[in-house]
Amino acid sequence: MSNIVRSQEPDSASRPDVLACVGDNIRRLRQEAGLSQAALAEASGLSRRMIVGIESGEANISLSNLDRIAAALGTSFSHLVRAPEAQDGTRIRSLLWQGETPESRAVLLGTAPAVSEVEMWTWALAPGERYEGETAASVGWSEMLYVLEGVLEVEMEGGTRRVETGDFLIFRSDRPYMFVNVGTGTLRFIRSLAI
Repeated sequence: MSNIVRSQEPDSASRPDVLACVGDNIRRLRQEAGLSQAALAEASGLSRRMIVGIESGEANISLSNLDRIAAALGTSFSHLVRAPEAQDGTRIRSLLWQGETPESRAVLLGTAPAVSEVEMWTWALAPGERYEGETAASVGWSEMLYVLEGVLEVEMEGGTRRVETGDFLIFRSDRPYMFVNVGTGTLRFIRSLAI
């Protein structure tokens, strides 16, 4: 499962915990929309207990479930994860996913307006690490990957695509996919999502 992690980037230790920001943002937006926790749970397809836990900062949430909540609130994923003092989404820079090893991680750098939004992330995967993409809210989304270092395999419907250092891959992300580091060193790549 791809859950948001509590920690931030090392140079942003003074910023609030990501899960605390998420909880505060969801509560505020839910109240502004005049929704009860039960109504938000129903609209997002999650349990009321999960909504209560997220708003209190006591429950972890997967990236795809956060997308569901954002859709139910009529907002974007990036709006839910950014710190309250952020003017906009151009500099979010939050560690939002961590794999089994500390080298495997995804940092949402920022977003830019598009038809909906474009997100830019840095990713790193340790040798043998995998990330399973979640497609719950990704209808019409596209992914753009650029490998900075290492060899990335993207397992998807229709076969596996190999992307080596200096190469890129663009694909629709409305089908299941998986990122796999098949090399012997840490894989680093840029991931942009056109939402």
